[in-house]
Amino acid sequence: MGRRWFRRRRAHELTFGSRSAAMRNPEREVQHFRARVLVASVFVVSAFAILLARFAWLQVIKHETYLEQAELNRIAVLPVAPNRGLIKDRNGAIIARNYSAYTLEITPAKVDNLEQTIDELAAVVDIQPRDRRRFRKLLEDTKRFDSVPIRTRLSDQDVARFTANRFRFPGVELRARLFRDYPLGEIGSHMIGYIGRISPRDLERIEKLGDPAAYNGTDHIGKVGVEQSYEAELHGTPGVEEVEITAGGRAVRTLSRTPSSPGNNLVLSVDIELQKIVERAFGDRRGALIAIEPATGDVLAFVSKPTFDPNAFVDGIDPKAWDELNNDPDKPLLNRALRGTYPIGSTYKPFLALAALETGKRRPEQVIQDNGTFVFGNRVFRDSNKVPLGPVDMHKSIVKSSDIYYYQLANDLGVDVIHDFMKPWGFGQITGIDVEGEQTGILPSTAWKERRFKQKWFPGETISVGIGQGYNAFTLLQLAHATANLANNGVVMKPHLVKAIEDPVSGERRLTVRDKSYQIAVKPEHMRFVRDAMVDVNISGTGRSAFQGVPYRVAGKTGTAQVVGIKQGEKYNESRVAERHRDHSLFIAFAPADDPKIAMAILVENGGFGARAAAPIARQVLDYYLLGKVPTAPASEGPDEEPTGRSAARAAQ
Repeated sequence: MGRRWFRRRRAHELTFGSRSAAMRNPEREVQHFRARVLVASVFVVSAFAILLARFAWLQVIKHETYLEQAELNRIAVLPVAPNRGLIKDRNGAIIARNYSAYTLEITPAKVDNLEQTIDELAAVVDIQPRDRRRFRKLLEDTKRFDSVPIRTRLSDQDVARFTANRFRFPGVELRARLFRDYPLGEIGSHMIGYIGRISPRDLERIEKLGDPAAYNGTDHIGKVGVEQSYEAELHGTPGVEEVEITAGGRAVRTLSRTPSSPGNNLVLSVDIELQKIVERAFGDRRGALIAIEPATGDVLAFVSKPTFDPNAFVDGIDPKAWDELNNDPDKPLLNRALRGTYPIGSTYKPFLALAALETGKRRPEQVIQDNGTFVFGNRVFRDSNKVPLGPVDMHKSIVKSSDIYYYQLANDLGVDVIHDFMKPWGFGQITGIDVEGEQTGILPSTAWKERRFKQKWFPGETISVGIGQGYNAFTLLQLAHATANLANNGVVMKPHLVKAIEDPVSGERRLTVRDKSYQIAVKPEHMRFVRDAMVDVNISGTGRSAFQGVPYRVAGKTGTAQVVGIKQGEKYNESRVAERHRDHSLFIAFAPADDPKIAMAILVENGGFGARAAAPIARQVLDYYLLGKVPTAPASEGPDEEPTGRSAARAAQ
């Protein structure tokens, strides 16, 4: 069976194999083979030609483009933040400076779980609850791809611990930053201001300045005070640094560096030692004081009490601390010297006396009878003095502060004449001081009332204007400016906090104010008369208690300003009035009276009679500035030997 099947199979192969051999065409097969080889060769050559062309395109034609991209991937161009200019006082004492420190920053876009990352960081670096609160606050005002500091001013130990654990925290970086420092803390905070992180509102301000590139690499900007108003001078110009980086974005080495240019330094007109003495003299009392050098307009002291620590704002203030400052009933963030508006009481009287002399409404020797009351229509206006002064001429009206004299004088002058005379002295006007936020105040007139209330002016309203009350509302800066103008014989110098701008490299300085603004036309004899009367205020008048035994001649005037009205026929009793409803204490002065070197205005909120609270502070200021005497304690209150000086609302019957 097996042999038979094998023979059949063999026969079959021989039969059909011979037929296949008979059907082959070797030549045709060779042609087919050559065709296939040719096609394959063309394909291979074409592929290599395409690769070669692409290679030439990339390496020759697009060489510069891709070389630049490669360099960009390898090299990071980083901005170099400039050093902010220093702030010094007139004697060279440093008030604001810079220092370098490390900060720990988180980029939210690079972190999967922000809270978990912060918790893990807290096990490596000390992170307090206030740091977390500040971080969340900053996060609200920051773009997601920007880094936000969670800890600033790290110690060397903190830096070492984080560096060892850096691999665990993607999206968290350690950066060297420049920090602003105010070494005197709360001293002069309202005039210096502070810097803070750039907010969206600040970005709009930068865009308006027209040079946003100037803030490349900068996170902070001046917020208030001279830090804000002289931002363009202080900021400087950023530099550029080329750094080689790894694929992971880590810096390897610096390839080139174009240094930044530091900002200009500010030389303040302020004597910071005088500033310290004034702030110490106030103690815990609320108020303000501005002292000016009459001949130049230099602001020698610019005080608003209470103050705050500007260092708290540099890194972004803790929301809890911010709420405490905002809700403090003493309002430490309010710049009382610049933004507070007050009636100025009897400190207005020397200027009104000058108006009477210049307009011819009064002669110095004219006498009126001060019986303690002034009747206008059916109203009776009472004097603040405990007893009637009897016959009063102009000199005595200033020295003894007769309300009756100025009730009558205001009525004779009329509100519009008063307005027109007081305007050039600076009352109710922007002085143009070199910090932002100055209030205008109110210098009333018939036109003003028509604009404001759509009502006509009533003659009875003029009476209280004569003693600095009524609609009168001025800033302490305006009162100090007017006092300096009086001390300078009517020559008006623009008040300024920055005396000069200093080049940090060459040390060259340029003055901010060189020339007078204008001259008020006042007869010299009238000026002398008023100034002599103001000298007698501190010898035999209402200010005598504060200036007993002074070795210099000082011109001054006390003032007491009403805070709340009293009912008709009711007598003011300070002990029965809430502390914050009591009268304000004011005082103006300049000295030496014959050649003034310093002029000032002082307000102590709810301090009562001017000679009791404000005048003793003036005495400490003048003793230091003119004699070099350094007080060792806050100014103590003087005796309340004069009545409180409440004015027009005092009772009509």
